[in-house]
Amino acid sequence: MATMNISLPEDLRDFVNRKVAVQRYSSTSEYLGELIRRERDIEMLREKLLAGRDSGPAEPIDDAWLAGLRARAVGEIAE
Repeated sequence: MATMNISLPEDLRDFVNRKVAVQRYSSTSEYLGELIRRERDIEMLREKLLAGRDSGPAEPIDDAWLAGLRARAVGEIAE
C-alpha cells in the first residue's frame, strides 16, 4: 500500500479526528480512504450517466422488448 502525507488546517484535522472517534473508524487513513472511494464512485456514476445520455435516443421497453430479451436469455442458457 502506498503512503501519502497530507497537511490539514487544525479545524479540519479536529473534524477528521472526531469523525474517526464517533464513527468508529480504525484510523484516519481508513476514514479518508472511504471518502476518496465515495468520490471515485460518484465520478464513475456521473461518467456512466453522461455516457448514457450521449448514447443516442432511448428505445422503449415494452412487453415485446422484454419477451425478446427473455427468449435470448433462454436461448443462451440452453446452449
